[in-house]
Amino acid sequence: MSQADQNPVDSPFSRDSTGADVLEGRDLSGKIALVTGGYSGIGLETTRALVEHGATVVIPVRSPEKASEALAGIDGDVRTATADLARLDTVRAFADGVLDEVDRLDLLINNAGIMASPERRVGPGWESQFGINHMGHFALTVALLPLLRRTEGARVVALSSTGHKMSDVVWDDIHFEDRAYDKWDAYGQAKTANALFANALSRRLHPGAGSAFSVHPGGIWTPLQRHLDEEEMIALGWLGDDGEPSELAREAFKSPEQGCATTLWAATSSQLDGTPGVYCEDCDIAAPSTTYEGELVRYMGVDAHACDDEAAERLWTVSEGFLADA
Repeated sequence: MSQADQNPVDSPFSRDSTGADVLEGRDLSGKIALVTGGYSGIGLETTRALVEHGATVVIPVRSPEKASEALAGIDGDVRTATADLARLDTVRAFADGVLDEVDRLDLLINNAGIMASPERRVGPGWESQFGINHMGHFALTVALLPLLRRTEGARVVALSSTGHKMSDVVWDDIHFEDRAYDKWDAYGQAKTANALFANALSRRLHPGAGSAFSVHPGGIWTPLQRHLDEEEMIALGWLGDDGEPSELAREAFKSPEQGCATTLWAATSSQLDGTPGVYCEDCDIAAPSTTYEGELVRYMGVDAHACDDEAAERLWTVSEGFLADA
């Protein structure tokens, strides 16, 4: 696929739709979903919406106590087991447990992530945003591929972001070994990787019966901003000088209930049949990025580098190598 495949499908939903709107009237009884980060922010709202419509939701958790508290108000079949995307041994153990416990996996929603974090190394020395946002999910998905391949109609949703516009994958220095660390470049690279991952994965699921998509959920106030101080968020225009959400944020940011809608649309909509690997936003397939006064528009659309088959296959090969060496 390429930007030429990024054609909106006139979805009945919009940026203002909620997860409840997207799933209205759907019966997900008998479906099994796995949601990383499913007990915080938009992940929690994703879990809530799926369970309310009858799905069983499995969640890997770093903090069982925090997860138990967050999930206490959800009435339904929610299962948790310990795992940390920064630690491959726990990811593998968690995946083994899933393979032993269930015989199908209808939805895999790779929702967890970090943003603009200080420089840190995880695994065998991977830069943490690439290591957690991409490699942790890559390892989990590869381990679960046998289950996904034998579940007809399985879908995988990878949460990318408009942040992909900040950086392509820097192939000769992915882990910032030879260049100065920049937290936003690292985040952009990781979000590009999430989009390319879904592209490549869509060719590795059950032929004609499974698919993968990436989504930009929108700007949302969640714990994702925990590494940004007030001064930086004022500079970004997200907060006013008084420390309260700015007019821009009030108009442009979504609620967590709205933030999970594109994920759930990508996970369930028949409008995506026959469009594997596309990048979605605002409950529709995103259009190619446009320009304004010679510059690519920052907050909507998908850049060419994030929907390129050759780059997606290169990333898959590179990621397999990283896993083999870990």
